[in-house]
Amino acid sequence: MSKQQGKLGLTARIVIGMALGLVVGLICFYLTPHAEPGQSAPEPGFVQTWLTGGLFQIGSQLFINSLKMLVVPLVFVSLVCGTCSLSDPATLGRLSLKTIGLYLITTAIAITLAIVMALLLKPGSGLDLKTDASYQAAKAPDLADVFANLVPANPIEAMASGNMLQIIVFAVLFGIAIALCGKAGERIAKLFEDFNEVIMKLVTILMNLAPFGVFFLMAKLFASKGFETLGSLAMYFGLVVAVLLMHAFITYPVLLKALTRLSPLMFISKMRDAALFAFSTSSSNATLPVTLETVTKKLGAKNTIASFTVPLGATINMDGTAIMQGVATVFIAQVYGVDLSVSDFLMVIVTATLASIGTAGVPGVGLIMLAMVLNQVNLPVEGIGLIMGVDRLLDMTRTAVNITGDSMVTVVVAKSEGALDEAVYNDPHAAQKEEEVHLPHRTSQS
Repeated sequence: MSKQQGKLGLTARIVIGMALGLVVGLICFYLTPHAEPGQSAPEPGFVQTWLTGGLFQIGSQLFINSLKMLVVPLVFVSLVCGTCSLSDPATLGRLSLKTIGLYLITTAIAITLAIVMALLLKPGSGLDLKTDASYQAAKAPDLADVFANLVPANPIEAMASGNMLQIIVFAVLFGIAIALCGKAGERIAKLFEDFNEVIMKLVTILMNLAPFGVFFLMAKLFASKGFETLGSLAMYFGLVVAVLLMHAFITYPVLLKALTRLSPLMFISKMRDAALFAFSTSSSNATLPVTLETVTKKLGAKNTIASFTVPLGATINMDGTAIMQGVATVFIAQVYGVDLSVSDFLMVIVTATLASIGTAGVPGVGLIMLAMVLNQVNLPVEGIGLIMGVDRLLDMTRTAVNITGDSMVTVVVAKSEGALDEAVYNDPHAAQKEEEVHLPHRTSQS
């Protein structure tokens, strides 16, 4: 019973931290003087200087940095451990085809669902939005360059810059080399397994500090944005959120049930903490340590599978972003009075799906992908300025959807490879010890 209370306590504390952060942030927002149209911005007061730009900024940045600190070592060490334990090299190729194929399929479904819902509900019809915001589209890398740069010329530089695709490739090659080195490889593999245990211990520590980090993140966001940015974009905002929830609670469970026969309710229940992390951080990469622990300790996927599928999904799986692009494309077309043909919509689906790989790891990837999509169907890229005001709020929800998709694909692939412990998956209290509040009494991971 104490373990169950521990889990409920952790989840409850994260939710309380989010709620308190939202309330405190809104209070700070309405206590902050704002410039009227045509007036210069007022001098920053106590709230802006010491809270929004001080305490909240420092607390949220420390939390995000502590999560990002673990991403590169966790991905590299975990992936090396998983790869060097594969006895059959052909397994890696099969894993790659299954994983990338499923990610592309879910992305295509996501943007198709978004376009259909936007066409039915017409969020941009009759709106005459004026905006001073502009968007300069950064140049997306050519797909050929992406593939040519998969192998890092300097692995240390790739790790320092956080180039996830290059890190994944190097880790896989390094793991294969360890597997082929006999006794020397076995000693190195044991060392990496010990490293992995230490890193997962750090993940556990951060999970127990999460409520404080979540509070600072939410307080800073709503102290800066408030709810005033919604305004005339409420229909667009609500539609994107609705489609994101449909994809998370209908598409994923249906695919999971159809492909594995496992309980979707158990899956959704065990994704709560990871989804809350993703919602508050708005970063799939920052949430990666928590996602990886969730799929291995709670959902029962073996590390040989999860160490490959989860980092790859955090890099190329962008279902939430695809949904935003689908709704945004239709919204911008309706605002500008442009009629798109069936072939245009098919082009949007194909472009957004393939762009999820072609722009992997690029900063601001969501807006870059949207710019590519708008260019493809001859819509003004300046239309992105219409939706930028609410994009930060939407980013929170779509990141939670992205990591849910990563986890669903991991479970499906693990099940197909016979690498899923269904007893762990079906145990509602699996891995409760990983989340106990009293860390000194936590038992070692199994």
